[in-house]
Amino acid sequence: MKALYLTKYSRNGASSRLRSYQYFPLLEKEGIQVTVSPFFDEEYLELLYAKKSISKFKIASFYLNRLKKIALIYKYDKVIIEKELFPYFFSWFEQLLFIFNIKYIVDYDDAIFHNYDLHPNKIIRFLLKNKIGNVMKYSNHVIAGNDYLASKAKLSGAKRITILPTVIDLELYDIKIENKNNKIIIGWIGSPTTYKYIENIIPYLKKIVQKYNIELQIVGAKKEPSTEEFIKFIPWKEETEVSLIANFDIGIMPLENSPWELGKCAYKIIQYMGCDIPVVASSVGMNKEVIKNGENGFLVTTEKEWIEALSQLIEDKKLRISLGQNGKITVGNNYCTHAKYKILKTILKNSL
Repeated sequence: MKALYLTKYSRNGASSRLRSYQYFPLLEKEGIQVTVSPFFDEEYLELLYAKKSISKFKIASFYLNRLKKIALIYKYDKVIIEKELFPYFFSWFEQLLFIFNIKYIVDYDDAIFHNYDLHPNKIIRFLLKNKIGNVMKYSNHVIAGNDYLASKAKLSGAKRITILPTVIDLELYDIKIENKNNKIIIGWIGSPTTYKYIENIIPYLKKIVQKYNIELQIVGAKKEPSTEEFIKFIPWKEETEVSLIANFDIGIMPLENSPWELGKCAYKIIQYMGCDIPVVASSVGMNKEVIKNGENGFLVTTEKEWIEALSQLIEDKKLRISLGQNGKITVGNNYCTHAKYKILKTILKNSL
């Protein structure tokens, strides 16, 4: 079987890496020959995260390259599209695949439809508000990262829908790092585009640092200049990602409470839990599904709840260990590749 993965990003794009690339070795062991064609290249990601401008010529080349790949789509037995074929363009090409009976699978780990139906530009809202719904409807199978995304697929008239959460390879997370620092390390990992969530709770952390000896480690995002001495920014690399997380004493995942956040798949929480790290997270969306409050982490909403949960974990090492161990069990049972790969394999082999 030949499978074509039309991803959004290269491997360094988190969503593409976790929803697609990490499964390729497993698929190839099953005799499935995988070809991957990202829409955006590595340079685009670097410029995006650095908030640098991207030339219109460069953007046009991405659309042209995707068009060329679609022209060869008939050579493959399975076609898996991450989110959409062409960002900010009509669903015409997905509809053409449907008309020519080329069955495709489409995968979502974000509420990308809100890029269009909630866009501040009323012209984009008008023209593209139904775009992702149409992509789902024309597909042969929708893979959704959580219930919220699956509900959108159902409302859109998708033929087949399967929930497949974003997961980790737990074997890669089986490392232990003893914090020899006197400071308690509160950690967050993410991209520059999601750093805004951390900024929302910096005032809470400023109050905690007045009482406790803590350090906030931010992996993967940086704000210049840094004016807070207790914040340490660390560059992200795939090779060091797990060891950096394992160095945390507490992992955090703040979110805003808006429709966009309902589409998120709690990936940070799953990473922290995979390293036996206790978590404190906003009580929003899928976070509430992964975390059992007080058992494998804490769900919080208000400033008071954030401060109380973090203070409790800072003061009680045994609690940190207990919640961390329970989190690891949660991931092993529900959010690792070993537990979920069979679902993807079944989808690929049965989506005819």
